[in-house]
Amino acid sequence: MDVTPHGKSVIAADVIAGDRRALARAITLVESGREDHRAEARALVAEVAASGRQALRIGLSGTPGVGKSTFIEAFGCHLTGQGLRVAVLAVDPSSARSGGSILGDKTRMERLSRDPLAYIRPSPSQTHLGGVARRTREAVALCEAAGFDVVLIETVGVGQSETMVAEMCDLFLLLLAPAGGDELQGVKRGIMEMADLILVNKADGDLKPAALRTQADYAGALRLLRKRAQDPEGFPKAMAVSALEENGLAQAWAEMQALAAWRRAEGHWARARADQARHWFEEEVRHSLLARLTREPLKGLMEALGREVGQGARTPDAAAAELLAHLGR
Repeated sequence: MDVTPHGKSVIAADVIAGDRRALARAITLVESGREDHRAEARALVAEVAASGRQALRIGLSGTPGVGKSTFIEAFGCHLTGQGLRVAVLAVDPSSARSGGSILGDKTRMERLSRDPLAYIRPSPSQTHLGGVARRTREAVALCEAAGFDVVLIETVGVGQSETMVAEMCDLFLLLLAPAGGDELQGVKRGIMEMADLILVNKADGDLKPAALRTQADYAGALRLLRKRAQDPEGFPKAMAVSALEENGLAQAWAEMQALAAWRRAEGHWARARADQARHWFEEEVRHSLLARLTREPLKGLMEALGREVGQGARTPDAAAAELLAHLGR
């Protein structure tokens, strides 16, 4: 990488200066799987981290069809209307065959994509667990260094994506559609325990009464959950919003700000970020160890042991123990 007279790489200096093209190049770099690119990416992320800038990281999940893109566009425009700079990292599903993705969020968020205070970056999930790109957390760090005030991370809303995104965000939102009371049984307790705010979207037109009933159902369910140490009185909570009519967005944003401010004041914010950093360190170690198994000579040994397991000559536990013993030599 080129270096400035002050010893900082040119791309890092440009990202910190808020250059959008530099930010796009930097995110492309951290998403690359090439080994030489990974070394450059690690150096770049370490450089920009020295800026000390922090944004409010908001994760958002919900089932397909709930209106996530419509909500993000309306909510993002609400924030930019207050002069805030907003980055949207939308993780799109990848093709298991080609690794490519549709990357359609810029077309789904046409109004927000034209906003000079907003930056939308679709990112293929690369088939990683839960559809959250492995490098999304590095892209978040780059957006923070570029001076964005709020970073919204949209997941594809399947599998374990909620758990993964919760490990890189300050606030986690669950977006739901209006539904009958029986639908409450279909929402896993785990995701409700992770959510800081449950937002029932489409509270407009004929669906408004159903949305208000759904909001009341979830509010009642949340009261039955064990209180979390990182929450003030009244949280987590359920609210009804309409992204289409842009109703309830100001109230939802006020609740997010209140919760973030309380967590900062009580020390939960700093502790959560420290825990997240340790989590991603451990994830990086696990991924790197698994990557070693795909390279020779371990790759050949792993394939040979796999054949023996498949033939019944070894138990899976015994074969794994032998491989790990070889790895430790």
